[in-house]
Amino acid sequence: MKPKKSAWGLTSLLLISTLLSACGVGNPSSSATTPNQPAKESGKAVASAAPVETTGLSGKLNVQLIGGFVEQDKTDPKTGAKTKGVYVLKEEFEKMYPGTEVNFVLMGWDSYNEKTQTMLQSNAADVYQLPGIATFAEQGLLEPLQSYIDQDGFDLNQYFYGQVDGWKAMGPEDADLQIYGLPFIGDTRVITYDKQLFDEWGVSYLSKEPTIEEILEKAEQMTGTNPKTGEQNYGLTFNKSDAADTVMNINESKGGKWGTGFLWKDMELEFNTPTMAESLDLLKKAKEYAPEGVMAGQGAEKFLTADNDVAINLRSAPGFVTDIRTNGTQDRFDAALLFINPEKKMGGMFAGSPFAIGKSSTQKDLAWEWLKFSSSDFYQQFMWDNYRIESTPVVKSSTEWASVKEIPQMSVVLEAMGRLWAPRYPYRSGQPRYILSENVEKVLLDSASSQEALDQAQKEATEWIGSQK
Repeated sequence: MKPKKSAWGLTSLLLISTLLSACGVGNPSSSATTPNQPAKESGKAVASAAPVETTGLSGKLNVQLIGGFVEQDKTDPKTGAKTKGVYVLKEEFEKMYPGTEVNFVLMGWDSYNEKTQTMLQSNAADVYQLPGIATFAEQGLLEPLQSYIDQDGFDLNQYFYGQVDGWKAMGPEDADLQIYGLPFIGDTRVITYDKQLFDEWGVSYLSKEPTIEEILEKAEQMTGTNPKTGEQNYGLTFNKSDAADTVMNINESKGGKWGTGFLWKDMELEFNTPTMAESLDLLKKAKEYAPEGVMAGQGAEKFLTADNDVAINLRSAPGFVTDIRTNGTQDRFDAALLFINPEKKMGGMFAGSPFAIGKSSTQKDLAWEWLKFSSSDFYQQFMWDNYRIESTPVVKSSTEWASVKEIPQMSVVLEAMGRLWAPRYPYRSGQPRYILSENVEKVLLDSASSQEALDQAQKEATEWIGSQK
């Protein structure tokens, strides 16, 4: 959704002041590490990033991060899991570039777009984490990266397929998509399932690339009283808030797509096509095999635990690999790939976060070095070892890491990373997705037919897009 440019004024000045004082931007005393804190390794089996030739670059570099990142080490009081602070990245980068001081601006996900807008307009950082990169690129607030890539011969093939293309955007003077950011946090979705329930019902496991028809057939077979335990089982579950994305993904497997175009002025939606209606009907059928409270976000609370009673989850985030390790059920649950468009061989909504450089930064060359640093095994494995809920690796080399190989389900997760539809679904960025979600929910709540709801979604979303042109 486009930021409201009229909302700045005094509110923006106060927000800038709060951000700068709270996060220590431009304040040497607020360095992410204390003077008596020794350098620490980023995690098991992680070597230091390769040394670089002296560049002569120095000075302060302010890096914004969004999410659950912490500056200092912490221990989870429930699980005892230890997380290293991002000071590890600071120390490594400063070792690579003597004379450099890295300061982090850490913030949560609440109102992150509005806060980022204020920071970009006030030059509060040099490097930004920008999941909403398209919004800021079209305002001319970001530095294009192609010249830096060409100058250094930077290898974009080190990333999983589609990861760079997925973050391309258009500036106010661009005629087509350009590189304004490089991926550093990956995200995807996979289908997860309980092999124990499949065994108890005598049903064969899901194919690696199941069709929606296969899933519905097997879900039906496992809905009812478990023949071995006598307990009630459900064939599948899904997240109500992801229902529209699930319908769109099923639609892709039928040869459909969300629409065309990137900028609002060029966008044409395909929300009410025959394949979309068929896909929504199929999800409504799937609801028959789900717990009764699925539309209220209830009924699958035990999924991934030893007491689970649901066979399949249609859409799981990569964090499930942490949950099954914590729950001791890593041998019980497995993963399969989401659906793809048969022609494009891609499918699933693109997500994650790229790093970008602020147009007003006075440290663009040093910021570019940080972007390159974020692609290193040191950086990527530090993120994976310490922030798995936040970050799935975006580099191909991760498939060979010992910490990845020890989790069999990660092979499916990383394969899914290279199949996501790119460029990123433009409808994901704003109101059209919410309009589609509202109308999909009406069908799942039996208050509208699929075609009727999708026609309404097409009408409302098209009108909204027209208001942005």
